[in-house]
Amino acid sequence: MRTLCASTLIGEFFVIGFAGLVAMKDPDLATSTVWTVSGIAMFLCLALCGMVTRPGGVALGWALQIALIASGFVVPTMFFMGAVFAALWWASVHYGRKIDEAKARFAAQAAQTGPTTPDAV
Repeated sequence: MRTLCASTLIGEFFVIGFAGLVAMKDPDLATSTVWTVSGIAMFLCLALCGMVTRPGGVALGWALQIALIASGFVVPTMFFMGAVFAALWWASVHYGRKIDEAKARFAAQAAQTGPTTPDAV
């Protein structure tokens, strides 16, 4: 699960950076405010890459997805991009857990059958 979720978060990192560049064109927003908010969100993406398997990591990821969608009020394209990344986040968590369960099952089966050695040729 960690690899899939981290990949999604790294993609979001770049999308947030590009959204910050777009938001800078809004004359009502101060550049420092845009980059403070964008920088915090980008940092959270990177921090969550390491925390996704810890308790509460997935929930924080969902909070980030909601914030990404809500950023559409500043950069309207982010409504769409936020929804896309929320779907990717769901898929990463859902299929990542299935992959982890399958790996655990295979490891348990391998432990029951004992170590295997390659046949001598």
